[in-house]
Amino acid sequence: MNYAFHPEALTEFEQATRYFSDIQSALGLRFVASVESAIGRILESPAAFRPFEPGVRRCLTHIFPYALLYSVESDHILILAVMHCRREPGYWRIRAQQKI
Repeated sequence: MNYAFHPEALTEFEQATRYFSDIQSALGLRFVASVESAIGRILESPAAFRPFEPGVRRCLTHIFPYALLYSVESDHILILAVMHCRREPGYWRIRAQQKI
């Protein structure tokens, strides 16, 4: 199964990667690896992660306080948010209605 980032989720991923890379380049690489690992787990078994809201599931990253919020579409996984778990819950909800 393939996956795609919602454009705003991709921006979040890039900004978080830049933030961690600015602290230390190895930390940025570790963040990317953590997100890629979460994507791999989602692709292996999309239904394994609990529903977060109707039509949206959540997969936590390891080490970093981030979660990938995603929906299972007919032919791919749509990553709606790369969400910091301690900031502004719910900001991403409009994205679930704006399927790309």
